[in-house]
Amino acid sequence: MGLLPPILRHTDLTPRAPSTLPIVSDTPHASPKGRASATLHARRSRLARLDASVAHLHGDETSKPGLDQRETKQLTHVRRFGAAGAILMAIAALGAGAQPVLQNPVVGLRLLGLPARMTTVSLTLGITGTIMVMLAWLMLGKFALGNFVTHSSPRRISRTQLDYTLLLWITPLLLAPPMFSRDVYSYLAQSEIGARGLDPYALGPAQALGVDHVLTRTVPNIWRETPAPYGPLFLWMGEGIASITGYNIVAGILLHRVLAVIGVLMIIWALPRLAKRCGVDPVIALWLGAANPLVIFHLVAGIHNEALMIGMMVVGLELALRAVESTAPLRGPMLALLLGGALIIVLSATIKIPSILALGFVGMALAKRWGRGFLSIILAAILLAVVAVVGIVAMSIVSGLGFGWVNTLGTANAVRSWMSVPTLLGLGTGQAGVYLGLGDHTTAILNVTRPIAAVVAGFVIVRMLFATHAGRLHAVGALGVSMAAMVFLFPVVQPWYLLWALVPLAAWATRPVFRIPAIAISAIISIILMPNGAEYEPWVIAQAVFGAIVTLTVLFTVLYTRPVWREFLGDVFHKQPQTA
Repeated sequence: MGLLPPILRHTDLTPRAPSTLPIVSDTPHASPKGRASATLHARRSRLARLDASVAHLHGDETSKPGLDQRETKQLTHVRRFGAAGAILMAIAALGAGAQPVLQNPVVGLRLLGLPARMTTVSLTLGITGTIMVMLAWLMLGKFALGNFVTHSSPRRISRTQLDYTLLLWITPLLLAPPMFSRDVYSYLAQSEIGARGLDPYALGPAQALGVDHVLTRTVPNIWRETPAPYGPLFLWMGEGIASITGYNIVAGILLHRVLAVIGVLMIIWALPRLAKRCGVDPVIALWLGAANPLVIFHLVAGIHNEALMIGMMVVGLELALRAVESTAPLRGPMLALLLGGALIIVLSATIKIPSILALGFVGMALAKRWGRGFLSIILAAILLAVVAVVGIVAMSIVSGLGFGWVNTLGTANAVRSWMSVPTLLGLGTGQAGVYLGLGDHTTAILNVTRPIAAVVAGFVIVRMLFATHAGRLHAVGALGVSMAAMVFLFPVVQPWYLLWALVPLAAWATRPVFRIPAIAISAIISIILMPNGAEYEPWVIAQAVFGAIVTLTVLFTVLYTRPVWREFLGDVFHKQPQTA
């Protein structure tokens, strides 16, 4: 059955000016019905202005010619600078990374074991390397965004050049020990629990494997007695890895990194396509969303399953929107494309649940295409709800893990994260009470701030859904804004959670009011965690930071003596005349 109206193209998705409101007299002679109507129109007007302010984050971009010979030479040096930083990170990971407690393959080796015997030196190398990669990413932005002062450029880096740069920066970290997090050891232990036929959603590693088990020993203490908070698809894949590697921790780490890299490749595939769909330059979207140091440090080096979750989410979103925004009738191949994309989104939610949000925006885009008002929303919701139920039930049964994962979704809430707005408010208020002699009421305050934050996030999400249906926002942008609200108002926020929102927003939001804060936050957050995913003594950190500052100062002093670097830095920080 064909659909009623063809989908509006991207140019029709720009914010619409609020319609003129009828003038209703606010006098005693006005009827109650008239006053109620005026109030309703006023509320709708305010919501329309809210949608318009969000839509202002987007503007179409035009393609530009490639770099000239001088800029290509500068790019080569920036690329090498970032690669050198990644190599330093890989070396530092041998001593300052999140190495396993047992089965560490470099222990006792004369050369490879040297970093582990010089902790402060390794930490210095790690901090230096992360800052170098972060700075290289910022410098790479000069070839994507343009001059940092004017935010414009007559030329732009090509997709091939960007892909090669990203490959060069990621490669040194592929065989390095995990960095910035020890979550991969929880993945290994929880997968082994499932491989033994036990329930990872009822038992933690300590209860199921024993406290002295080789896999339990590497799990952080806070998670040793905690059931798995991940979906059945991820643990099912983990069981497959466990069946291949057994108790070999290094082999298990490498295979989990393969999964993470596959997720990153999905992001690299989908992001430029979503960007083109939104009228955004795909190279800029890739630079901000895929070459971002948060991706390199936490998805590749840190081996987080967010790589698979986000990768599958954006792939499913691209496939589903390809069908929805097509002018072809929604039947046959187009219907299969829609349902296939929706199913991939559902499966991404069986990695980690937040990505299920993308399904709602596919539904609203579909309802907008049907154009039948509220009835279209109901029909789209029914269709995609069937896909969601079938996908989740099938995966829960096929994996053999059942539905226990639904009960463990809030496991991470035990962590009190300062990056979470409601948690930060609760912690700050609780500490203020302690200093004032009123006692520690942090838990009670968190029980208030977190639910309020959830309500606010829910309001933003619902508003973005209806803005998508009304055509005031593109589904990709509305999803990104909703993810941003959810992340910052989530009870627990880790640095890599920012990618939930940053990746879709990179494909839609183009204004400096978004990009400048996004770049700054990415740069700062990417270098604040210690490479071992834990803590060091303050004096060790102070020594390492001082050593990194000295090293970088000497390095830039030497680089500035070279004409190519002096010319490049001048282009970055000074307004240059633009030539065609």
